[in-house]
Order: sequence, then C-alpha cells, then structure tokens
Amino acid sequence: MTATTNESQEIAMTATTADEIPASTEQNLRIVQRVIFPANRDLDTLPLYVDPDTNKLHTSGGGADVQAIGMARKLHPEDILNRGSVQVRRGERLSFGSYFNAFPASYWRKWTIATKTVLHIETEGEGTVIVYRSNARGASQRVDSILVEGPSTNEFELTLAPFGDGGWYWFDLIAGGDGMTLKSAHWAVPDEGRPQGRVTLGVTTFNRADYCLETIKSIDGDAGLREILAELIIVDQGNKKVADQAGFDAVAESMGDQLRIINQGNLGGSGGFARNMYEMVVSDKSDYVMLLDDDIELETEGVMRAVAFADLCRKPTIVGGHMFDMYNKSVLHAYSEVVNFYRFLWGPVEGLGNHDFSTAGLRSTPQLHRRWDADYNGWWMCLIPKTVVETIGLSLPVFIKWDDAEYSLRGRAAGFPTVTLPGAAVWHVSWADKDDSVDWQAYYHERNRLIATLLHSPFPKGGRILRESLNTDVKHLVSMQYYPEQARVMALRDVLAGPDNLHKQLPTTMPKLRAMREEFPDSQVKTDPAAFPEVFRKRPPKKPQSFKQPGALGLLPWAVKTVLKQTLAPVRGTAKAAPEAHVAHQDGKWWSLAHLDSAVVSNADGTGASWHLRNPKMARQLVVESAKLHAQLFSNWETLRAQYREALPEITSMESWRETFEASEPSK
Repeated sequence: MTATTNESQEIAMTATTADEIPASTEQNLRIVQRVIFPANRDLDTLPLYVDPDTNKLHTSGGGADVQAIGMARKLHPEDILNRGSVQVRRGERLSFGSYFNAFPASYWRKWTIATKTVLHIETEGEGTVIVYRSNARGASQRVDSILVEGPSTNEFELTLAPFGDGGWYWFDLIAGGDGMTLKSAHWAVPDEGRPQGRVTLGVTTFNRADYCLETIKSIDGDAGLREILAELIIVDQGNKKVADQAGFDAVAESMGDQLRIINQGNLGGSGGFARNMYEMVVSDKSDYVMLLDDDIELETEGVMRAVAFADLCRKPTIVGGHMFDMYNKSVLHAYSEVVNFYRFLWGPVEGLGNHDFSTAGLRSTPQLHRRWDADYNGWWMCLIPKTVVETIGLSLPVFIKWDDAEYSLRGRAAGFPTVTLPGAAVWHVSWADKDDSVDWQAYYHERNRLIATLLHSPFPKGGRILRESLNTDVKHLVSMQYYPEQARVMALRDVLAGPDNLHKQLPTTMPKLRAMREEFPDSQVKTDPAAFPEVFRKRPPKKPQSFKQPGALGLLPWAVKTVLKQTLAPVRGTAKAAPEAHVAHQDGKWWSLAHLDSAVVSNADGTGASWHLRNPKMARQLVVESAKLHAQLFSNWETLRAQYREALPEITSMESWRETFEASEPSK
C-alpha cells in the first residue's frame, strides 16, 4: 500500500466530478473505473452504487471488528453532491462494496495484462478509509486502513495475485468529527503503453424513438464518454423516426459529427446490428463497436469501463454488460449467461438470475464473488473489437433471437472469448412481462435455435434438440396454442430448405407471420375485459381442480392420452359458445390447459387476453406435420449441418450484407 495525505502534493487529479476526471494519473497508469453515483439521485438504483448491507460485519481472518468504528446507515440521497462526490455525515459509514463501485479484481486478473490495481481517493474532513477484498467464496478481509484529516489524497497499491477464481476490492468510509466528503475516487491499472481505444456505439431501433432520444441525450451529456466516442450510429428501421422527435435537433447539433442516423427497412435486430458492425468497419474510425438495444437506460460509465477492459485484454475479447430490470431497477436479470450444448438452450448460470441488490448486496451474496465465465452476452450492451468483426464476419441474417449467442460461439471457435464484465450495465424491460414464445417470435425461437445448433453443436444429431423441439410442439398443441405451433412448423420447413434464402427472408418473413396471426383466435389479444362471454361450464368440477405437472414416470402415458383427446375427442358444445375458464397467465401451463376445451388466457403483461378453443382437426394436421418434419430433420441432419457450416462465411460476409442493406434502403 502507498498512501499520501500531503495537501500540496498533486497527483494530476484536480477535478471534483466524475465527468472531469482525467484519463490517467501517472504515465503508466490508466483509470479504468471511476467511483460514481446515480446522476438523478434515483433511490431505486442506490443499492447498486452504495452497498445497502452496511451493518454487515466483515470477517475472515486478519481484520479487527470494524463495526464498532462507526454506525452503519444507508446513504441519504441529498448527500450525493455530484456524479463522483458524496458527503458522509458524522459517525456514519458508507461501503462502496457495491455492484458499480467495487472493483471486480478476478475478471481483471483472468482476462487482462493487469497485475495490480491502484485505488486513488480524495477526501476532505476527518474519518477513516478502510480497504477490503474478498475471495471466490465471498469471505471478506480487511486489507488496509488510514486515518484522514483535512484535504487528503491517498493511493493504495493492491495486487491482483490472489484473485484466480474470484473476488473483489472495495473500500468503506467512516466519518468522524464534523463528517467527511469523498471528493473523487477511481481504480487504475498499469497500461503497459497500450493506446486508448475508440468506440462506435450502435443502436438499432424500431418505433422506440422516445427511448432512443433519451439514450442519445445521456451520451451527449457525458464528457468522459464523448472523449472516446468515434460515432453514435442509430439504425432506424421504423416508421416513427428518432429524427422527428421533439428535442432531437438540439441534441444532434450538440453531438455534431459524432451522431449519425441511418434509415433502412426493417431487417430486425440482426439486420440493424449487422449494419452497425458494417459501418464501424468501413468508416475506420474506431477500434470497437458497442451494440445497444433501443429500449434501455444507459449507465454511461459502463461504456468507458468496457472499452478500458477490452484495451487491456490479453487477446481481442467480446466484452458484454449486464441487464437490470427497467421497472425494478435493483434487480439484475442474469449475472452470466451460458449455453447448454447438449440441449442447445441458453440461460443464466443456475442460481444467478433475477438477483435483487436491494435485499442482498454484493458483500452478503457469496455467489457473486466467484468469477463466472460466459458463453455469450446479450446485445442489449455488447462491445465487439473491430478485429473480431473482420475475422469472423457480421451477424447471422436471422432477424431476431440467437444472433447474439451464435456470434459469441462463432467468436470463441476463432479464439475470441466473451466476458460479461461486472460494473458495465443497462436497464432494460425484463423478460418477466413478456412471453414471446406464443406470438410471432415463436418462429424465430425455433428456426434460429436449430440453425445455431447445426452450426455449433458438438453432439450427433444436435444432442437433445430434436426431442425438445418435438416436445415443445406437443405442449403448444395441448395448450390450444395453434398460432405459435403453425409458426414453428413454418420454421421447420425453412430450416430444411437450407441457408441460401436467409438474407432474402429478412424483410419478408415477419409480415407473413403477422398476417397469419389473423387466422388464429388464440393469437388475437383483446384488451377489453368484456370482449369475451362469461365463463360457463355445464358441469363444473365438484371441487376446485388443482392440476399438477405429470411426473417423469407418468409423463408418457399422460401425453399419449392427452394427444389422443386433443386430436380425436369432440369439443364440448358449450365450450364453443363460452370459455370454460379464465386462466391467469402464471397458471396457463400446458398441463393445466390440456384439461380444458376452451379458456380465456391472460397475456404476460396483463394488458389483455385471448380465447383458446380446442380444434381437433387443426391439432391433427399440426401434429402430423410436426412429426414428419422432425423425421426429415433427423435423417438429413448431417447434410444440413455441412450446408450451413459451409455457407456461414458467405452469409455473414460484408459483401452479402451490403447487398441486403442496399436492397432495404427506403425509396426516396
């Protein structure tokens, strides 16, 4: 540890706000993470900046009982002075062992050239600065402390050696006397002479112009981000244009040539993000493209952290950010996302989904201290080096779903890992209020998952993918969800047709799916509660029915019996005139809907409902078609796998995408 409290000693650190902090304090040190606070003093996000578990006793050997030094209380919002400064009231304690302000030491040790970090702190007033670290099991240990008085500048040189499997650094402040103020703090690492990278931010939007404008404003207002920003490119694929929003002209004038709007036809997320990648390469202005969703709130500090991390990685690395819930802002969607290669199914590391930092902070959650390595990162926030794009190409032309996961898997096969970096994040609408597996996106879930499996599965016949696909078809049919099942059958046909038409299908498939929706009552959502007849059943159950999911032993006979009923048994006459039940979304499981002949089922966000009515003829047609197509996939798997893998370099190439972009340009 190196600490100095000499007022006259300047360490090239004169700013008091986070946005004004310079790029480095020494020639060989680069600031990679600034201590920050929410710009708008948002109470919902405070647990991400200051650990709410401030009454937690630090343990694990070596450290004295520090709880007695000062009373632990939560941060008062009015004590936030600006983005980088906060006051600590007399006798109170603040811990910066938090998501945004602790230093993820194990990630820096594993993936970058850094061997140490330097914590730089400027304070005023009387108090104590205590530095802690944790290990991969989440046990914390006191590393060092110093008493400060008056204006003080302190540095702690901290090794990264013991962080092989996990662990963080952080510091606490305990105010004495008349209180103390944290003027600024940051974490720096030796850069070994590597240059500062520049980034192109790429946003793809479809009729979310209001969200997009707020993202532009937040980027425009962050001076530190503007210094490393080559260009912000908005690929606008909608008919409600960002450039038509009130207030756009002013922010566009402020950003100047750092902002560019590109209008193109709706090619989905993959088409928009591929355009961002393409423009980053051909403009040759930056070292990275960071892909951002359009419906987010951006913590701009995370962009700078991701760029700094990527600059110092041992090899070119895709650096992703986390996603917090837009409407429950202390809840993290997933800490690290992986692909189960046998099932070829994505998802968070078990036990690390939907973590609420307001109820369990970083220091009191041992699982968050282990380093978790990701297979991919969602494109709500994902930094991709230019050299990766030049080596492996652009996104798959698949409109939506699996484009982000497939890209990271392709990158890893070429030697480029993906890291999800703690402390880099956005807020985004969570999946809890969505169920896109039962709307037009069911097509893309099925088709794109199968294509990704054909491209990257190491298992014969793709492991369990075909069995799970067929099982999902049966679940839709017994749930009277004929529209998503028809969409999935369409997807199977398109997979069997091979990769040659993927670019051509980009602008045409979704309109077909939307038009097809009008043929199916189960896909037509009504928002008026009076839009459906009252629930009626001629012979209601004698007692409340509680349907349970069939167990493993009884699943096969249950499935045979249920499919026979769904495809052969006549529909009860009264079920055609009135629904037999009104089923809440959370209760609308396949094993419960299978017992009904009709039901009004609420949608995921609670804004409406749709009428599911059993149709034996349609069920027969769909189950036969699904079985036939799955049999064809099974028998032709090896041929299809070879076709898709051989075509991959061409369909993801700059040339193929340029033709698609040119064909989608709006007519003038």
